[in-house]
Amino acid sequence: MAAFARLLERLGWSGRAQEAAEQEAEAERRVPGEPGGLLAAPRCSQRLHAGAATAPGLRFGASAVQGWRARMEDAHCARLTLPGLPSGWAFFAVLDGHGGARAARFGARHLPGHVLGELGPAPREPGDVRRALRGAFLRADAHLRALWPRSDPGGSTAVALLVSPSFLYLAHCGDSRALLSRSGSVAFCTEDHRPHRPRERERIHDAGGTVRRRRVEGSLAVSRALGDFAYKQAPGRPPELQLVSAEPEVAALARQAEDEFVLLASDGVWDALSGADLAGLVASRLRLGVAPEQLCAQLLDTCLCKGSLDNMTCMVVCFPGAPGPCEEAIRREMALDEVLSRKVAELYLSAQEPPCLNTVFRTLESEDIPGLPPGGGLHSKACLCSPGPLSLPKLTLNSVRLQRSVKRSEIARNLPAPTQRLT
Repeated sequence: MAAFARLLERLGWSGRAQEAAEQEAEAERRVPGEPGGLLAAPRCSQRLHAGAATAPGLRFGASAVQGWRARMEDAHCARLTLPGLPSGWAFFAVLDGHGGARAARFGARHLPGHVLGELGPAPREPGDVRRALRGAFLRADAHLRALWPRSDPGGSTAVALLVSPSFLYLAHCGDSRALLSRSGSVAFCTEDHRPHRPRERERIHDAGGTVRRRRVEGSLAVSRALGDFAYKQAPGRPPELQLVSAEPEVAALARQAEDEFVLLASDGVWDALSGADLAGLVASRLRLGVAPEQLCAQLLDTCLCKGSLDNMTCMVVCFPGAPGPCEEAIRREMALDEVLSRKVAELYLSAQEPPCLNTVFRTLESEDIPGLPPGGGLHSKACLCSPGPLSLPKLTLNSVRLQRSVKRSEIARNLPAPTQRLT
């Protein structure tokens, strides 16, 4: 890991070097017995998912990537209609497993049904709905416990969005997060459930547990999750008052015409980009006419290039107020792509040996290149920076919308690889 950190520092990613070391150490300690190895090269193929509801303006896109992790433990679900409820209700969730994918996959499959069961046919908003979401998470956890192999470790964080015609409900437990973009800025963002937060620490201590190294019993980095039943055995205490709880925090936000989109993502995405960066990058791609699922794929590529070592899943749910294609933004993006393509071509033609991706990045980062995408910067243009015999293809509106692409395996071969594997 130290060699990987030194390599990141040589690339000018000194901040990521420290974060990479911390992420790897955390993954190693997260759950006792969890195999947390890193691969020799990231698995960059993505699984895209998209859809649109009959309700005007509601559409979503999602993508997931395994990345450097030895296993894919994320899962997600999307329900554009909810049986028994009027048009305009929808449910979306992202789940991030640890100690295996079982809990995350269970949640993606069964959490929507538990939500429907708790809501009933005519829930009163917002009070009944908030109680229903809380009950749905706890019932899903009890359902999972009844099926869970005895003594097996593992669990899953979860973040969910329930849409009604009048409200947006955000429910989360753990460190998967959601943000709402409204009028061009972040109007709301969830807060991770970490053991050192005062309310979480108090519950853990009251249940007879400890917080060491900012972890539950010195091991688990989140204080709320589905599963993790080894931390839910305090006698005489209800499920919501155990060391680790599946009770979600639920926010009810009245819908406004200025609502643009909600982004749900596992923590691997937030390791690489802040909420403001994510909101800016998503909005800028929507102004180019990029479909939500392609936007999510580009966002995950950016996070991978910025050094995230975790599995990553992100989902963008767009509302009628979301930014639409803007001809001026498209023209600026076309001009930027042409500038970058020419600079990379010049580097390739002037070099005695074909430059690697790291060399191209170091050179371009030293230059003042205006108009780079907000939040993602040069990392969101890694496809254009990939070395090789480059011609300058004609730029078209469609090429900007999809962003000029190369095989992700080519980019992966040029990413810095960890030189020490986890045990």
